[in-house]
Amino acid sequence: MIAVKPVILSVLVVAAVLPPQRSTQRFTGTITDSMCPAGDHSQMRMGPTSAECTIGCNDGHGAPYVLYDGKDTYTLSDQKTPEKFAGKKVTVTGMLDAKSKTIQVTNIAVSN
Repeated sequence: MIAVKPVILSVLVVAAVLPPQRSTQRFTGTITDSMCPAGDHSQMRMGPTSAECTIGCNDGHGAPYVLYDGKDTYTLSDQKTPEKFAGKKVTVTGMLDAKSKTIQVTNIAVSN
């Protein structure tokens, strides 16, 4: 029984040191860019539609694609897939890194 105590203590120490496991979540919002994070493209005028402005800001200014949910803006780990969803309401599935507000994207789908 005495030999079990160090093993249990070791397991508890390791569990306390490891970062908490993040789970997959769903986030619904609009794909936009970091220069127009709230989806308001009236100032940039990089195209006649929100989608074209979002793509223009990404291509022309290097502004990363982001997801805006009406309150918060999240950076997306995948910067290729969002182009086809620019300006659209989508559901992004992935794991959120709360510290950097980055979603590790596993899927993006058009939302109803």
